[in-house]
Amino acid sequence: MNYEILYTFVIATSILAFSPGPDNIFVLMQSVVNGKKYGLAVVAGLMSGCLVHTTLVAFGISVIIKQSEILFFAIKLFGALYLFFLAYKVFVNTAEIQFTENDTPKRSLWSLFRQGFVMNVLNPKVSIFFLAFFPGFLFSKAMSSVRQFYVLGFLFILVSFIAFGLIAILAGSISEYLKKKSKIGVVLKWLQIVVFIGIGIFILFAKK
Repeated sequence: MNYEILYTFVIATSILAFSPGPDNIFVLMQSVVNGKKYGLAVVAGLMSGCLVHTTLVAFGISVIIKQSEILFFAIKLFGALYLFFLAYKVFVNTAEIQFTENDTPKRSLWSLFRQGFVMNVLNPKVSIFFLAFFPGFLFSKAMSSVRQFYVLGFLFILVSFIAFGLIAILAGSISEYLKKKSKIGVVLKWLQIVVFIGIGIFILFAKK
C-alpha cells in the first residue's frame, strides 16, 4: 500500500474543497442567512450524494481496469485533459466571489439536506470529476480496485465534509472577510488552477 499517494490525494482534495465553487458558496450563503446547522444540513446532503457517484465510478472503472490496459490509459488521458479544461475554465472566469443574503431564502433542515443531495446526484460533472480524479490515485496492488475506489471516495467525503463543515461553522466571519478582501479571490483562483494542472499531470503519468 502506497501511503504517499493517499497523502497526496488528501492534500489535493483539501485544496479543492476550500477553493471557491458553487457547492461551498451555497453552504456559505445558507450558513450566513440561516445559521450553521442549516449550512451543515446542506453539507450532509452534498456528501451523501458523493456516495452515489463513488459507487458508479468504482464499479464502472474497475471493469475497464480489468479488461484493457488501453482503455485504462484512455480513461487517464480523458481525466488529465478534463482537469486541464477545468483549469482553463477557472482561468477565464472572474476571480470575484459574489453572494448576497437577499438571494438566499430560508429553508427547513430537511429541504436543505434534500437539495444538497439532489444537487450532487443529478450533477453529471461530479461523476466526470471522480472519473478523472480517482484512477490516478489507486494505491495498492493487493487490494481490489473497487475497494480502493471506495477508500478514495470515503476519504474525499471525509475531507470535504470537514472543509465544508468549517465553512458552515465559521460562515459569519468568513463572509465578512471575503467581502473586505478582494484579493483573496485571485489567490484562490490561481491556487485552483495550479492544483488542477498538477493533478492532471500526476494522473497522466500514474502507473496502474
